[in-house]
Amino acid sequence: MAKQNSVIIDPGHGGSDPGAVYGNRREKDDTLALSYDIGNALERRGVRVEYTRVGDVYNSPYEKAQIGNSSTADLFLSIHRNAMAVPGSASGTLSLIFGRGGDAETFAENINKKLAAVGWNDLGISERPNLVVLRDTALPAVLVEVGFIDNEKDNDFFDENMSRTADAIADGIVQTFAELEKQTAGEEMPGFYMVQTGIYRVRANAEREMEHLKSQGFPAFMTFKDGLYYVRAGAFRNMENAVRQEQELRKLGYPTLLVKT
Repeated sequence: MAKQNSVIIDPGHGGSDPGAVYGNRREKDDTLALSYDIGNALERRGVRVEYTRVGDVYNSPYEKAQIGNSSTADLFLSIHRNAMAVPGSASGTLSLIFGRGGDAETFAENINKKLAAVGWNDLGISERPNLVVLRDTALPAVLVEVGFIDNEKDNDFFDENMSRTADAIADGIVQTFAELEKQTAGEEMPGFYMVQTGIYRVRANAEREMEHLKSQGFPAFMTFKDGLYYVRAGAFRNMENAVRQEQELRKLGYPTLLVKT
């Protein structure tokens, strides 16, 4: 029986920590409501769901990361609302990740594209290496800021399109699982820039390099074609991100090659 994909959802804030507040609106309430909708949407798609909280309770960011690490989940999703010093001065969704070049970036890209298709203004992806729930969570982790709580238009869109927003995020997660499974299976993914580090005739040699790359924190995988094993350390839609990864690998002495599929 194939393994069931699993996600742990973290509804931001809770309990004594309301998050951002705008009038009578509290971030902790919006994040919990949307998280439940996302969880239901994922379960309809056959994905198993866990939560860091299921009521109005407080867990520190460290505790949330530990809950994620203790779970059997494959991906960690934290849901938040954004806010600005000047209310109403910004609008849209933003995805935060620990750093570029890994599965979390693919995860964030897929969510952003689906949310943009619903009608949210896509503010892109930002690296936040000091956020505890991203830094201390061992799973590929993404924190999504779903609109600005201090923007009336964003709040109206949030309320009127909560189910569509939840479905979009769920679809982005399902797409992420499909892409990660292709990597695991060693399949080429059309339209990606692959950072290649080696070609081997002997599988054991390729596996040795792949495990060494993983031990250094790179999202390594292996493909097989025409009797040869190809070791890759990342698959990116954006060429600039692939080049950045290639530069990091070259600093470590890997003879890299950028491959477009």
